[in-house]
Amino acid sequence: MTATPVLALLAVLAALSGCGGGGGGADAPPAAPPAPPVVAPAAARATAQAARFASPWGLAALPDGSWLVTQRAAGLVRMAADYSGSQPISGGPVVSSAGQGGLLDVALDPDYASNALVYLSYAEPGSGADAGKSGTAVARAQLVGNALQGLTVIFRQAPKVTGTGHYGSRLVFARDKTLYITLGERQLGSPAQDVAQTLGKVVRINRDGSLPAGNPGFGAGALPGLWSIGHRNPQGAALHPTTGDLWVSEHGSQGGDEINIARAGGNHGWPLVSYGCNYGDPVGTACAIGGGVHAPRFVEPLTSWVPTSIAPAGIAFYSGAMFPEWQGNLFVGALAGQALWRLTLSGDSVASREMLFADLGERIRAVAVAADGALLLLTDSGRLMRVAR
Repeated sequence: MTATPVLALLAVLAALSGCGGGGGGADAPPAAPPAPPVVAPAAARATAQAARFASPWGLAALPDGSWLVTQRAAGLVRMAADYSGSQPISGGPVVSSAGQGGLLDVALDPDYASNALVYLSYAEPGSGADAGKSGTAVARAQLVGNALQGLTVIFRQAPKVTGTGHYGSRLVFARDKTLYITLGERQLGSPAQDVAQTLGKVVRINRDGSLPAGNPGFGAGALPGLWSIGHRNPQGAALHPTTGDLWVSEHGSQGGDEINIARAGGNHGWPLVSYGCNYGDPVGTACAIGGGVHAPRFVEPLTSWVPTSIAPAGIAFYSGAMFPEWQGNLFVGALAGQALWRLTLSGDSVASREMLFADLGERIRAVAVAADGALLLLTDSGRLMRVAR
């Protein structure tokens, strides 16, 4: 299957759905970047591969060229290096797969070559006093053949709550080998500002679940693992290849999806400010939550999609050899928008945005860069698309 040339027509946005089924959108700066010229993406084509999945969510490359892929209700699988098929991996956690829950992200330990440790984020069902509730959790285990061994939970979002939305959650290792976990506010809004909870936050922990030195303080009563607060539903995260900063994509409400840099101590404003509107409000600048503008009290997003949500999901910085003209670009999967967005950067600023592969008609859940420089797109329908020349 071939893709259309790169689409940069922002008018297309008006036709896109405002809710991605993954939680809506996020926030944005006052002015969107100008539309770039429409150019062919170096003859890039998106081709469907043979491997198929059941509601996939995340993927991670193994040293032998194969891939780990999470399926929300169907567990972890190992996809062959040639994308021809997959095999199930046993020993995964028990998950709550209702709504937006299930088995979510997967990441390899920075020292995977010597310890074979794999990390999984998932919606964990509650028990006892928390029966009927759920929360984002992270577990790690050793991958031995096609089995996880010694599965241990190293983090639990607190508190567990009712509802089945806005779990987050992406796993990204920092350069110092600490682990960032992005956490949604479970569609409750105000907990994102409550520093005694981990809902609507980015947290930073050690690989064994202990707390590292250097986490910021957020005042009396704040949990020590918090890294940044005021997030709504951050479903994409990636480490900037040059600065090492954590970049995240976030779902806003009605319009206002954001790209942010989650730095230590940052407050990104949700639910007090957003360039999006409350559901049910007529869309327009006059309905922007809290007036829209985040600064100086809160962190301004780098870019935002208004008035229509694209529901951004997984993100990846391009660092491959296949498309040298894409070096350093940020790629963003879109659920409501059913497209791949390419963002060109100037330092910490978004210089331009363009939409790719809208003709696929797919909700793009995760984006990764393969060893050969191809882009891999994982879709909610279970397809794996390989973008190559």
